[in-house]
Amino acid sequence: MRTAMGTSADTVLLIEDDENVQRTNRRVLEYAGYAVQCAATLDEAWRSLRARPPDAIVLDILMPDGSGLDFCEKIRPLTPAPVLFLTALDEKSEVVGGLRAGGNDYITKPYDVDELVARVDALLSLVRMNRVAQSKTLVRGPLVIDLVAHRAYVNGRDLLLTGKEYALLLVLARRAGCTLAPEHLYATVWNEPYATGTATLRRHLSSLRHKLEEAGGGCTVEAVYGKGYRFETP
Repeated sequence: MRTAMGTSADTVLLIEDDENVQRTNRRVLEYAGYAVQCAATLDEAWRSLRARPPDAIVLDILMPDGSGLDFCEKIRPLTPAPVLFLTALDEKSEVVGGLRAGGNDYITKPYDVDELVARVDALLSLVRMNRVAQSKTLVRGPLVIDLVAHRAYVNGRDLLLTGKEYALLLVLARRAGCTLAPEHLYATVWNEPYATGTATLRRHLSSLRHKLEEAGGGCTVEAVYGKGYRFETP
């Protein structure tokens, strides 16, 4: 079971026009612990998607009011929910088209219901793993900051920052595109008044900028005349 006291089950939006298939899939998914919303048409699916965004979508490609491929492509900018295609088509072009439309996986009819549940499980497990990973990292374009290990990487290359350089980069990257006053940077990183810290701040920012630019990827720290410093990504 995925439910626990005080939490809700993951929700699966099941888009299927065949009543028997829909009934069977709903039953096995609910037995596996999921909350299931059903739609027999793409129009119903649109309304359901807007009313209650699902955690995952199981989508039949051949629907009475349109193509599941086109539907997936249209909703992809609106929801991060993984999409599992159900298809009676075993042609490679259809499978590739589904993945290019924004789908994450597919299963060909006829299929075993245990495999259906296993594929939904796998997709949602990956989503949860990505959420955990994102909570431990800060990503700005090609820059990835490991918030646990206090390390920063550009295109996978360790910048080998000192403690102060890492702290400066973190402050700047968290507000990427914003110009931060030198007084704010120094007080935040050194926890001291800025009065005598001009040379120290400039030296560390210069070293940080050099390491970023040496790594490539287009990340840099720009000096904004009379205002402060700004982190920029491509």
